[in-house]
Amino acid sequence: MDNNMQKYLDKAEVLIEALPYIQRFNRKVIVVKYGGSAMVDETLKERVIQDVTLLKLVGFKPIIVHGGGKEISRWVGKVGMEPHFVNGLRVTDAATMELAEMVLGKVNKELVQFVEGLGVRAIGISGKDGGLLRVTKKLSDGQDIGFVGDVREVNADILWDLLEKDFLPIVCPVGLDDRNNTYNINADDAACAIARAMHAEKLAFLTDIEGVYKDPKDPETLISELKVSEARKLMEEGYIGGGMLPKLNNCIDAIENGVSRVHILDGRIPHCLLLEIFTNRGIGTAILDDEGSRFYNDK
Repeated sequence: MDNNMQKYLDKAEVLIEALPYIQRFNRKVIVVKYGGSAMVDETLKERVIQDVTLLKLVGFKPIIVHGGGKEISRWVGKVGMEPHFVNGLRVTDAATMELAEMVLGKVNKELVQFVEGLGVRAIGISGKDGGLLRVTKKLSDGQDIGFVGDVREVNADILWDLLEKDFLPIVCPVGLDDRNNTYNINADDAACAIARAMHAEKLAFLTDIEGVYKDPKDPETLISELKVSEARKLMEEGYIGGGMLPKLNNCIDAIENGVSRVHILDGRIPHCLLLEIFTNRGIGTAILDDEGSRFYNDK
């Protein structure tokens, strides 16, 4: 057998390996939180959008919830605004909120343009549109950090309508409070709230780390599969800290509110979504309920 024929056979094996996953998740909602380096590297951005578009074309119902923190920081510096922080969190005053909404809107429409360029209909939607995301003011240890909100309510009907009309929704994480003031929302929080409201089969966080480590300084301690009880134990024993702590709490919250599986993936790895969802190996950390199993066909 020549090398070319073997190459094609290898591709066929990959497709066959993906088959049970395509069958399992056909017509199921998958929420993808898109952020980190994959949003600023044009090559990675293109590959992430290709991944989500492929999910759509093979019968999944993906929803993208995007961040934009790095781009917002760049523009804050560009216009000469002085950032202020409380407990390590940026204070979002009225001027910063106005700038953040402009930047997030720009990012949103760029993602729509990418998806449309691949032949899939996409709609960019703000959490303000139709009252998609209703929020309450978020405090940091009791201190005011400005126009930063916690999601109180998700109008899931809007997203269901878009999915039923065969659109790929791309959500910008801003929302309104009861007085119709605009608030910025942490994209992880927004994705988690949307996944809960949509009873998503999967919630995937694209990050700048490989997954959850028992020891962040030792890459050999990457945890491939983590049950909710195990995640709680790691946090209680002090193994989880920094930015991973709120992310893991979001994962647990999603699982306990009906989301079947949550994945933490390294968005710097090309096609990480496809590798995690369509193969038996997986490349990040999968968080499951205590009765769950990550794979359908272990090898």
